[in-house]
Amino acid sequence: MKYLLYIFFLLLLAGCSSSRKQATGGPSGSIGEIRYIGEYMLPGGMIFNGSVVGGLSGIDYDAKRDVYYMICDDPSVKGPARYYTAKIIFSERGVDSVQVLDMTPLLDPAGKTYTDITKDRFHSADVEAMRYDAKRDELIWSSEGQRYMRDGKQELQDPQIVMMDRSGRYKDSFALPSNMHIQPVEKGPRHNSVFEGIGFDTDYSHVYVSVEEPIYEDGQRAGGGDTTGWIRILKFNRSIKQCVAQYAYRIDAVPYPADPPGAFKINGVSDILYIGNDQFIVIERGYSTGRTPSDIRIYLADAGGAEDVSSMSLQADRVRKPVAKRLLLDMNTIGRFTDNVEGVTFGPVLPNGRSTLLFVTDDNFAAKQKTQFFLFEVVP
Repeated sequence: MKYLLYIFFLLLLAGCSSSRKQATGGPSGSIGEIRYIGEYMLPGGMIFNGSVVGGLSGIDYDAKRDVYYMICDDPSVKGPARYYTAKIIFSERGVDSVQVLDMTPLLDPAGKTYTDITKDRFHSADVEAMRYDAKRDELIWSSEGQRYMRDGKQELQDPQIVMMDRSGRYKDSFALPSNMHIQPVEKGPRHNSVFEGIGFDTDYSHVYVSVEEPIYEDGQRAGGGDTTGWIRILKFNRSIKQCVAQYAYRIDAVPYPADPPGAFKINGVSDILYIGNDQFIVIERGYSTGRTPSDIRIYLADAGGAEDVSSMSLQADRVRKPVAKRLLLDMNTIGRFTDNVEGVTFGPVLPNGRSTLLFVTDDNFAAKQKTQFFLFEVVP
């Protein structure tokens, strides 16, 4: 009998070890650096279940099922507003394969798919980020909303933060603070520059949402040279579904001038990933017309000592305690072409026990852009 109990104890220990190896989440200590391992590319224009696979603007890992959920930012033009489920195999040598397993349409409160933005902008969904809530077995996604004001048209739609089940069924949404409503005057969020990133804290009691570019009250967008800008990271209480704090984060200037001068350029936050102790991985994504790659910089941000700026204008009021940040990596240094990186998640740990980070790019459904997966190892 003692021998049988001993064997059972050994098997139990082995099972626990296996579970730990597959666990996801932030590293137990601080992040010293991230080390590039490898890249994988999906073929352009790939068709799955009648939809074009592309526009991947967010990714998250479901450790229990060992699958990844990837949100698509197509506003129902090349298929329904949707997310994909994928199996991604990798090792310490790189990413071996990305297999798309399923496509799930997003449903509105009436249980219908969202409308094609080219036909009905107000009832469309321009989705930009998504995270999986393992505690509740549900997904939360965010959208940009619409501030379309040209050619005599005025179409205003607030951004959203929506909870849904894995079948795509709408469950509820978060209340927006007053400064996040779309307005016909230059106040509140800019068009196409709103809720780009989402992160959960460790126990899923709070949701953090990042705004891509400065709202009007907070000053100008990032420009060239030393022209930086302020964006906000919003903290929502998961139970009451309301914003309880806002933090100021300074984005860098656009790294390169546009060619020709005066053409489009941008720098903003395209995703955030909570790693514990009020710290985040932040993707700053820059782009300048005439330059082929995007300029991607990965920061370690710390909101632990940041002040609540909910009632402040970041342009008019002095920010005394912004979110601190430290550069982890400029992706221009990894020796690979980097496209429009918009999503990041932790994945299974490597055999050496270190955490992995997986980044995904949004190809904008453009022939000259790429859907890339970049794998990194987290080094303490």
